Amino acid sequence: MSSTKPGVLRRLSDRLTSPAHELEAAELRRESEQLGVSHIGDVAQRTLVTVSGEVRSVTLRPRDETPALDVELWDGSDSLHLIWLGRRRIAGIVPGIKIQATGRVTKQRKVTTIFNPAYEILGRVGQAHE
Repeated sequence: MSSTKPGVLRRLSDRLTSPAHELEAAELRRESEQLGVSHIGDVAQRTLVTVSGEVRSVTLRPRDETPALDVELWDGSDSLHLIWLGRRRIAGIVPGIKIQATGRVTKQRKVTTIFNPAYEILGRVGQAHE
């Protein structure tokens, strides 16, 4: 009789043969569950949600009068855009950083979006949040 728990070898085999992006997606989904936030893939229109994930891109969208900072956030289930109106940059929000954001979900040109969310910088991907 083996002292190894059932499934340990299977999980190890899956981990060794899975592409890196699948492992990262699973880790981000796990972190969202630990933080008790919504998965981006599950958010509904017009609801107030808190999500967390990795910043994939940061884009300044210059407008004629009001700039907008557009941040793509990915949590392993899906992505959404966080848009801060009137901002050109936010210190610390760069690609690869993990953040948690709270706001009302909307669709902007068929893209799931939260405008002017409250946010907290959690750290780098793979780094434990305390």
